Amino acid sequence: MQEAMIKRAKELLADGSVDRVIGWKRGEFTYDITPAVFTSAEELDRDFVCDEFTAANVSKYLVKETQKEGRVLAFLKPCDTYSFNQLVKEHRIDREKVYVIGIEGGPKLDIEKIKAKGITGILSVKNEDYTLKIETVYGTQTMPFYEAVLGKCASCKSKKHVVFDELIGEDGDVLDSNRFEMVEKLENMSAQERFDFWRDQLSKCIRCNACRNVCPACTCENCVFDNPKSGIDNKAPADSFEENMFHIIRAFHVAGRCTDCGECSRVCPQHIPLHLLNRKFIKDINELYGEYQAGADTTSRAPLTDYTKDDCEPSVVHERGVE
Repeated sequence: MQEAMIKRAKELLADGSVDRVIGWKRGEFTYDITPAVFTSAEELDRDFVCDEFTAANVSKYLVKETQKEGRVLAFLKPCDTYSFNQLVKEHRIDREKVYVIGIEGGPKLDIEKIKAKGITGILSVKNEDYTLKIETVYGTQTMPFYEAVLGKCASCKSKKHVVFDELIGEDGDVLDSNRFEMVEKLENMSAQERFDFWRDQLSKCIRCNACRNVCPACTCENCVFDNPKSGIDNKAPADSFEENMFHIIRAFHVAGRCTDCGECSRVCPQHIPLHLLNRKFIKDINELYGEYQAGADTTSRAPLTDYTKDDCEPSVVHERGVE
Protein backbone atom coordinates (compact mmCIF):
# COMPACT_ATOMS: atom_id res chain seq x y z
CA MET A 1 0.00 0.00 0.00
CA GLN A 2 2.88 2.37 0.72
CA GLU A 3 3.97 2.38 -2.94
CA ALA A 4 0.43 3.13 -4.12
CA MET A 5 0.16 5.99 -1.62
CA ILE A 6 3.43 7.56 -2.72
CA LYS A 7 2.52 7.18 -6.38
CA ARG A 8 -0.86 8.89 -5.91
CA ALA A 9 0.64 11.65 -3.77
CA LYS A 10 3.20 12.41 -6.48
CA GLU A 11 0.44 12.62 -9.10
CA LEU A 12 -1.63 15.06 -7.05
CA LEU A 13 1.42 17.21 -6.32
CA ALA A 14 2.46 17.19 -9.99
CA ASP A 15 -0.90 18.28 -11.38
CA GLY A 16 -1.35 20.99 -8.74
CA SER A 17 -4.35 19.39 -7.05
CA VAL A 18 -2.52 19.68 -3.72
CA ASP A 19 0.44 21.69 -2.48
CA ARG A 20 1.62 19.34 0.24
CA VAL A 21 1.00 15.94 1.76
CA ILE A 22 0.58 14.92 5.38
CA GLY A 23 1.58 11.40 6.29
CA TRP A 24 4.32 9.74 8.36
CA LYS A 25 8.09 9.45 8.36
CA ARG A 26 10.50 7.19 10.18
CA GLY A 27 12.72 8.55 12.93
CA GLU A 28 15.91 7.14 14.36
CA PHE A 29 14.44 3.66 14.85
CA THR A 30 12.31 1.47 12.60
CA TYR A 31 9.38 1.81 15.00
CA ASP A 32 9.88 5.54 15.64
CA ILE A 33 7.19 6.92 13.33
CA THR A 34 5.93 10.51 13.45
CA PRO A 35 3.49 12.60 11.37
CA ALA A 36 5.19 14.73 8.74
CA VAL A 37 4.41 17.11 5.89
CA PHE A 38 5.93 16.50 2.44
CA THR A 39 6.12 19.06 -0.34
CA SER A 40 8.00 17.22 -3.10
CA ALA A 41 8.33 13.87 -4.82
CA GLU A 42 11.91 13.65 -3.57
CA GLU A 43 10.78 13.99 0.05
CA LEU A 44 8.13 11.34 -0.45
CA ASP A 45 10.59 8.88 -1.95
CA ARG A 46 13.12 9.50 0.78
CA ASP A 47 11.03 9.69 3.95
CA PHE A 48 7.38 8.69 3.51
CA VAL A 49 6.39 5.49 5.30
CA CYS A 50 3.20 3.59 6.01
CA ASP A 51 3.50 0.34 7.96
CA GLU A 52 2.41 -1.44 11.14
CA PHE A 53 3.78 1.39 13.30
CA THR A 54 2.03 4.32 11.58
CA ALA A 55 -0.62 4.54 14.28
CA ALA A 56 -0.63 8.32 14.80
CA ASN A 57 -3.89 10.11 13.97
CA VAL A 58 -2.95 13.03 11.68
CA SER A 59 -6.36 14.76 11.80
CA LYS A 60 -5.39 17.30 14.46
CA TYR A 61 -2.43 18.51 12.41
CA LEU A 62 -4.90 19.64 9.75
CA VAL A 63 -6.17 22.38 12.06
CA LYS A 64 -2.94 24.31 11.48
CA GLU A 65 -2.38 23.05 7.94
CA THR A 66 -5.73 24.37 6.68
CA GLN A 67 -4.89 27.80 8.04
CA LYS A 68 -2.11 27.97 5.44
CA GLU A 69 -2.41 28.74 1.75
CA GLY A 70 -3.13 25.93 -0.68
CA ARG A 71 -4.58 22.46 -0.32
CA VAL A 72 -3.21 19.51 1.61
CA LEU A 73 -3.52 15.80 0.85
CA ALA A 74 -4.24 13.79 3.99
CA PHE A 75 -4.01 10.01 4.24
CA LEU A 76 -6.59 8.98 6.83
CA LYS A 77 -7.20 5.60 8.41
CA PRO A 78 -10.83 4.75 9.28
CA CYS A 79 -10.44 5.83 12.93
CA ASP A 80 -8.83 9.10 11.79
CA THR A 81 -11.81 10.01 9.61
CA TYR A 82 -14.08 10.24 12.66
CA SER A 83 -11.73 12.79 14.23
CA PHE A 84 -11.53 14.64 10.91
CA ASN A 85 -15.31 14.87 10.65
CA GLN A 86 -15.64 16.08 14.22
CA LEU A 87 -13.10 18.84 13.61
CA VAL A 88 -14.93 19.86 10.44
CA LYS A 89 -18.18 19.97 12.42
CA GLU A 90 -16.54 22.23 15.00
CA HIS A 91 -15.20 24.52 12.22
CA ARG A 92 -11.61 23.77 13.19
CA ILE A 93 -10.71 22.27 9.79
CA ASP A 94 -11.48 23.92 6.45
CA ARG A 95 -12.85 20.95 4.50
CA GLU A 96 -12.26 22.63 1.15
CA LYS A 97 -8.52 22.76 1.80
CA VAL A 98 -8.13 19.01 2.36
CA TYR A 99 -8.09 16.20 -0.17
CA VAL A 100 -8.78 13.03 1.81
CA ILE A 101 -7.52 9.65 0.69
CA GLY A 102 -8.85 6.86 2.86
CA ILE A 103 -6.42 4.03 3.55
CA GLU A 104 -6.82 0.73 5.35
CA GLY A 105 -6.24 0.95 9.07
CA GLY A 106 -4.77 -1.42 11.60
CA PRO A 107 -4.18 -3.34 13.55
CA LYS A 108 -1.04 -1.40 14.34
CA LEU A 109 1.77 -2.55 16.61
CA ASP A 110 2.82 -1.38 20.06
CA ILE A 111 6.59 -1.35 20.40
CA GLU A 112 6.28 -1.39 24.20
CA LYS A 113 4.58 -4.80 24.06
CA ILE A 114 7.48 -6.11 21.99
CA LYS A 115 10.04 -4.69 24.40
CA ALA A 116 8.08 -6.16 27.31
CA LYS A 117 9.06 -9.58 25.96
CA GLY A 118 12.65 -8.70 26.74
CA ILE A 119 13.46 -7.97 23.11
CA THR A 120 16.02 -5.15 22.80
CA GLY A 121 18.34 -3.70 20.19
CA ILE A 122 15.53 -3.81 17.61
CA LEU A 123 16.60 -3.12 14.03
CA SER A 124 13.46 -4.08 12.10
CA VAL A 125 10.06 -5.67 12.59
CA LYS A 126 8.28 -7.58 9.82
CA ASN A 127 4.89 -9.24 9.85
CA GLU A 128 5.04 -12.63 8.12
CA ASP A 129 1.70 -14.46 8.21
CA TYR A 130 0.81 -12.91 11.58
CA THR A 131 4.14 -13.82 13.11
CA LEU A 132 6.51 -10.96 13.85
CA LYS A 133 10.06 -11.49 12.67
CA ILE A 134 12.16 -9.12 14.75
CA GLU A 135 15.74 -8.47 13.71
CA THR A 136 17.91 -7.24 16.57
CA VAL A 137 21.59 -6.58 17.10
CA TYR A 138 21.59 -9.86 19.01
CA GLY A 139 19.90 -11.96 16.34
CA THR A 140 16.41 -12.77 15.10
CA GLN A 141 13.45 -13.28 17.41
CA THR A 142 9.77 -13.97 16.77
CA MET A 143 6.46 -13.47 18.54
CA PRO A 144 2.77 -13.75 17.60
CA PHE A 145 1.43 -10.64 15.88
CA TYR A 146 -1.65 -10.43 18.11
CA GLU A 147 0.49 -10.18 21.25
CA ALA A 148 1.91 -6.87 20.04
CA VAL A 149 -1.29 -5.21 18.79
CA LEU A 150 -1.76 -1.63 19.95
CA GLY A 151 -4.41 -1.27 22.63
CA LYS A 152 -6.63 1.07 20.64
CA CYS A 153 -6.57 -1.34 17.69
CA ALA A 154 -7.46 -4.32 19.87
CA SER A 155 -10.82 -2.66 20.61
CA CYS A 156 -11.33 -0.95 17.25
CA LYS A 157 -14.84 0.39 16.73
CA SER A 158 -14.82 0.63 12.95
CA LYS A 159 -12.97 -0.27 9.77
CA LYS A 160 -15.27 2.01 7.78
CA HIS A 161 -14.23 5.46 6.54
CA VAL A 162 -16.87 8.08 7.26
CA VAL A 163 -15.33 10.59 4.84
CA PHE A 164 -12.98 10.42 1.85
CA ASP A 165 -12.43 11.84 -1.61
CA GLU A 166 -10.94 8.58 -2.83
CA LEU A 167 -9.85 5.26 -1.38
CA ILE A 168 -6.71 3.17 -1.63
CA GLY A 169 -7.56 -0.36 -0.66
CA GLU A 170 -10.86 -1.69 0.62
CA ASP A 171 -13.38 0.02 2.89
CA GLY A 172 -14.57 -1.93 5.91
CA ASP A 173 -17.54 -2.03 8.27
CA VAL A 174 -18.50 -0.68 11.66
CA LEU A 175 -17.46 -3.38 14.12
CA ASP A 176 -19.21 -5.04 17.02
CA SER A 177 -16.49 -3.79 19.33
CA ASN A 178 -15.65 -4.92 22.84
CA ARG A 179 -14.45 -1.44 23.74
CA PHE A 180 -16.75 -0.99 26.76
CA GLU A 181 -15.72 -4.25 28.41
CA MET A 182 -13.23 -2.69 30.82
CA VAL A 183 -15.60 0.21 31.54
CA GLU A 184 -18.21 -2.31 32.65
CA LYS A 185 -15.68 -4.00 34.92
CA LEU A 186 -14.96 -0.65 36.55
CA GLU A 187 -18.67 0.08 36.92
CA ASN A 188 -19.11 -3.21 38.76
CA MET A 189 -16.47 -2.28 41.31
CA SER A 190 -17.36 -0.61 44.60
CA ALA A 191 -16.85 3.15 44.83
CA GLN A 192 -13.72 2.60 46.91
CA GLU A 193 -12.32 0.09 44.44
CA ARG A 194 -12.87 2.49 41.55
CA PHE A 195 -11.26 5.32 43.51
CA ASP A 196 -8.26 3.15 44.33
CA PHE A 197 -7.94 2.10 40.67
CA TRP A 198 -7.88 5.65 39.38
CA ARG A 199 -5.67 6.97 42.17
CA ASP A 200 -3.15 4.26 41.33
CA GLN A 201 -3.27 5.16 37.64
CA LEU A 202 -3.39 8.95 37.86
CA SER A 203 -0.65 9.07 40.47
CA LYS A 204 1.73 8.06 37.66
CA CYS A 205 1.04 11.27 35.72
CA ILE A 206 4.07 13.51 35.16
CA ARG A 207 2.03 16.32 33.53
CA CYS A 208 3.88 16.10 30.24
CA ASN A 209 0.63 17.11 28.47
CA ALA A 210 1.17 14.53 25.73
CA CYS A 211 -2.46 13.38 26.04
CA ARG A 212 -3.79 16.90 25.66
CA ASN A 213 -1.42 17.84 22.86
CA VAL A 214 -2.25 14.78 20.73
CA CYS A 215 -6.02 14.80 21.35
CA PRO A 216 -8.04 15.88 18.27
CA ALA A 217 -10.76 17.20 20.61
CA CYS A 218 -8.30 19.51 22.41
CA THR A 219 -7.88 22.38 19.96
CA CYS A 220 -8.45 25.46 22.12
CA GLU A 221 -6.06 28.28 21.26
CA ASN A 222 -5.57 28.89 24.99
CA CYS A 223 -6.01 25.91 27.27
CA VAL A 224 -7.23 26.51 30.81
CA PHE A 225 -4.23 24.53 32.01
CA ASP A 226 -1.87 27.00 30.36
CA ASN A 227 -3.29 29.91 32.34
CA PRO A 228 -0.58 31.07 34.77
CA LYS A 229 -3.30 32.48 37.05
CA SER A 230 -4.74 29.00 37.55
CA GLY A 231 -1.85 27.94 39.75
CA ILE A 232 -1.50 24.63 37.91
CA ASP A 233 -0.12 25.74 34.55
CA ASN A 234 2.18 23.13 33.01
CA LYS A 235 3.68 21.86 36.22
CA ALA A 236 3.82 18.64 38.15
CA PRO A 237 0.81 18.30 40.48
CA ALA A 238 1.36 19.38 44.06
CA ASP A 239 -1.04 16.83 45.47
CA SER A 240 -3.49 14.05 44.54
CA PHE A 241 -6.29 16.58 44.00
CA GLU A 242 -4.36 18.24 41.16
CA GLU A 243 -3.53 14.84 39.66
CA ASN A 244 -7.20 13.94 39.51
CA MET A 245 -8.37 17.38 38.43
CA PHE A 246 -6.30 17.65 35.27
CA HIS A 247 -7.53 14.41 33.71
CA ILE A 248 -11.11 14.57 34.93
CA ILE A 249 -11.58 18.15 33.73
CA ARG A 250 -10.03 17.28 30.39
CA ALA A 251 -12.38 14.30 30.06
CA PHE A 252 -15.36 16.57 30.78
CA HIS A 253 -14.13 19.05 28.18
CA VAL A 254 -14.18 16.42 25.42
CA ALA A 255 -17.37 14.63 26.55
CA GLY A 256 -19.71 14.16 23.60
CA ARG A 257 -16.90 15.14 21.21
CA CYS A 258 -14.35 12.38 21.81
CA THR A 259 -14.32 9.96 18.87
CA ASP A 260 -12.50 7.30 20.93
CA CYS A 261 -9.42 7.37 18.71
CA GLY A 262 -7.28 6.20 21.64
CA GLU A 263 -4.41 8.60 21.01
CA CYS A 264 -4.33 9.77 24.64
CA SER A 265 -3.41 6.32 25.93
CA ARG A 266 -1.11 5.58 22.99
CA VAL A 267 1.20 8.52 23.68
CA CYS A 268 1.14 8.41 27.49
CA PRO A 269 4.71 7.67 28.64
CA GLN A 270 3.33 6.35 31.93
CA HIS A 271 0.88 3.96 30.19
CA ILE A 272 -2.17 5.37 31.98
CA PRO A 273 -5.39 4.02 30.35
CA LEU A 274 -6.81 7.50 29.86
CA HIS A 275 -9.18 6.33 27.14
CA LEU A 276 -11.25 4.59 29.81
CA LEU A 277 -12.35 7.94 31.23
CA ASN A 278 -13.59 9.00 27.81
CA ARG A 279 -15.23 5.65 27.13
CA LYS A 280 -17.16 5.93 30.40
CA PHE A 281 -18.66 9.20 29.16
CA ILE A 282 -19.38 7.70 25.74
CA LYS A 283 -21.11 4.70 27.32
CA ASP A 284 -23.20 6.91 29.61
CA ILE A 285 -24.23 9.19 26.75
CA ASN A 286 -25.31 6.17 24.70
CA GLU A 287 -27.38 4.80 27.59
CA LEU A 288 -28.92 8.09 28.72
CA TYR A 289 -29.45 9.93 25.43
CA GLY A 290 -29.41 7.23 22.76
CA GLU A 291 -26.66 5.81 20.58
CA TYR A 292 -24.31 8.51 19.34
CA GLN A 293 -20.91 8.36 17.68
CA ALA A 294 -18.94 11.60 17.55
CA GLY A 295 -17.49 12.21 14.10
CA ALA A 296 -19.84 9.87 12.27
CA ASP A 297 -21.09 12.90 10.31
CA THR A 298 -20.66 16.65 10.16
CA THR A 299 -24.27 17.76 10.59
CA SER A 300 -25.88 16.08 13.62
CA ARG A 301 -26.00 17.79 16.99
CA ALA A 302 -24.28 16.09 19.90
CA PRO A 303 -26.57 14.97 22.75
CA LEU A 304 -24.90 17.27 25.27
CA THR A 305 -25.47 20.33 23.09
CA ASP A 306 -28.99 19.51 21.90
CA TYR A 307 -31.95 19.71 24.27
CA THR A 308 -34.98 17.50 23.75
CA LYS A 309 -38.00 16.86 25.97
CA ASP A 310 -36.88 13.23 26.23
CA ASP A 311 -33.57 14.12 27.87
CA CYS A 312 -32.86 12.35 31.14
CA GLU A 313 -33.54 14.21 34.35
CA PRO A 314 -30.88 14.99 37.02
CA SER A 315 -32.34 12.27 39.24
CA VAL A 316 -31.08 9.64 36.77
CA VAL A 317 -27.86 9.39 38.82
CA HIS A 318 -29.77 8.10 41.81
CA GLU A 319 -32.17 6.01 39.75
CA ARG A 320 -29.26 4.16 38.18
CA GLY A 321 -27.88 3.38 41.62
CA VAL A 322 -24.56 5.14 41.06
CA GLU A 323 -22.60 5.39 44.31
